[in-house]
Amino acid sequence: MHLFFSVGEPSGDQHTAHLIEEIRTRRPDARFSAFGGPEMQAAGCHLEVRLTDYAVMGILNVLPLIFKFIQLIRQVGAYLEQERPDAVILVDFPGFNWWVAKKAKALGIPVFYYLPPQLWAWAPWRIRRVRKNVDYILSGLQFEKQWYESRGINVDYIGHPFFDEVVSRKLQQDTLTELKQSAPQILGVLPGSRTNEVTRNFPVMLQTIRRLSQQFPDAIFPIACYREAHLELCQNFIREQQAEDLPLKLYLKQTPEIIEAADCCLMVSGSVSLEMLARKTPAVVLYRSHWGMYFLGQLLITCKYMSLPNLIAGREIMPEFPSVGNPNKVVTQMSTILAEWLSSPLALERAGSELTSLYNETVIPGASAHAAEAILSHTGAQISSKAAA
Repeated sequence: MHLFFSVGEPSGDQHTAHLIEEIRTRRPDARFSAFGGPEMQAAGCHLEVRLTDYAVMGILNVLPLIFKFIQLIRQVGAYLEQERPDAVILVDFPGFNWWVAKKAKALGIPVFYYLPPQLWAWAPWRIRRVRKNVDYILSGLQFEKQWYESRGINVDYIGHPFFDEVVSRKLQQDTLTELKQSAPQILGVLPGSRTNEVTRNFPVMLQTIRRLSQQFPDAIFPIACYREAHLELCQNFIREQQAEDLPLKLYLKQTPEIIEAADCCLMVSGSVSLEMLARKTPAVVLYRSHWGMYFLGQLLITCKYMSLPNLIAGREIMPEFPSVGNPNKVVTQMSTILAEWLSSPLALERAGSELTSLYNETVIPGASAHAAEAILSHTGAQISSKAAA
């Protein structure tokens, strides 16, 4: 059995690595190939292309890579035609994966979309593409299942793997101890998992930190960096803004530890908001964008910038601030909310309780296992007796 994955996001790379492990438990003979990322490779998947290196958002960021993406689309088409895998599993990254779905469908290969893009939020008209080129949606959100079903799409609600990963991940206790013993108040800073997100958002985050450090001189501000390059980029911004005097410390690949230790967080909008929900850590959400992208989001009313916990809850439980142009107003608004949480245990507890209630109401365990079983079931693959037991 041969399964091909197309995964362009760092978070999708992590989720798919767990999915591969679950499938292998049920089908030890399965073969995996991908346009994907390093965590999938570590899980035993053969990478044809490291697609996560091209993770960008927004048309202005995609344009410089347009010829590279055209080349990759041709490459994936040739690969699928030559190898004819038993199924193609797409994970997020819609700008590229729509083309992969089209190529696979033309070859008669079953197409699954695991954790699909949020069409209900920003592009509902694209449902036609789903109907035409995707056989099964594997949804991580309960209301999303209802949305697709009402439009005649085959969909399984399997839960979101983020929650299982939070439970299963062993935290680095030395980092937790260091953080918790270093200050009476901790505000975690998460500037994003993409380089362009760090570039746009971290300078505004530094302005916010400076205001808060004046109000809370005993607080610390640990910064979660996804890659070594992001750590260096943050260091450059700190030097440029002459912020070396602020109580900052950069951490590499220790985001869960920072979220767990923090009283609250200042974060860039993204799927990491689900880890905030899982760890019940209140957060203020920032997303800096270009004017064109901002107006498109306003035109669609909801949620290009809206965090998943808010979408799940149907209300704002994480204060959100899409931002363009002069950031002073947003800095003031974010600083006010964070200052209230840091100064008032009752306000912080109230924000955490909202997250706890939402988590208890919506989370189902075993997403990767459910997804593996759905893929094998829909492809008619037999599950090994060991996994079934």
